[in-house]
Amino acid sequence: MAKKKQEKIIQVPKDIWEKCPKCDKIVLKKELEENFKICPKCEYMFRMTAKERVEMLSDDGYVEEFAKEYISVNPLSFPNYDLRIKESSSKSGLTEAVVCCVTKIGGVKVVLSILDFHFMGGSMGSVVGEKIALSLEKGYKEKFPVVIFSASGGARMQEGILSLMQMAKTSAAVAKFHSIGLPYISVLTDPTTGGVTASFSMLGDINIAESNALIGFAGPRVIEQTIKEKLPPGFQSSEFLLEHGFIDIVVSRKELKNVLIKILRHCVRNVEQKIFTKKNKKK
Repeated sequence: MAKKKQEKIIQVPKDIWEKCPKCDKIVLKKELEENFKICPKCEYMFRMTAKERVEMLSDDGYVEEFAKEYISVNPLSFPNYDLRIKESSSKSGLTEAVVCCVTKIGGVKVVLSILDFHFMGGSMGSVVGEKIALSLEKGYKEKFPVVIFSASGGARMQEGILSLMQMAKTSAAVAKFHSIGLPYISVLTDPTTGGVTASFSMLGDINIAESNALIGFAGPRVIEQTIKEKLPPGFQSSEFLLEHGFIDIVVSRKELKNVLIKILRHCVRNVEQKIFTKKNKKK
């Protein structure tokens, strides 16, 4: 009796490939990284870490991180909150859900803050709110444009009313920054929801969204139960929001840096021209 040929099973290490959740294609992580973490088959955009965003946007790796020492505590003694913070920190390599730095984008020095969904869903607690406010304050003092990337599930429930207070704090910081005439550019990525959407992320001088991003305040089921109406398909996508005037532009991730450079250079030139005109009038 002939022996059956044994099929050789090739095990692919999980740390070198990713499975696309949209089309189920197996993609090498290196290939993903070279393609801005976009699936080469279906254009699905994988979520990026704050570090990956900084590397994608910054000129020549120039980065000066600040407020890194700010770490959340457990003000309400919420069960297991301390453990969640430690686990998120261990998995993400971050101390909090936002990274703040000064860098150059297209030669323009900016304050860049990026929410990282990998740290407790990018949720906004007291420290995140404080770091966003500090970013806007630094832009105000140093006279730098501010760019903030949002990716968040909203306010951090473990901090209760303290997390909700960050909506007012960050909104006030945006209002103060607006007074100097430099641009605050808000970039909304997938997902941007809850208290983050209801505060600083929708208050930019220019609100940009990545393609196919989920953007909204409450979930569809909650809204439908509240207004007692059926919602249109895709009503919380960036494309739908653009069509209805909630955001200014939808940009592919591959083009995002170029778009930011054009906006920043244009806005800075306008501010410089206004300053030059005022000086000449005084003379």
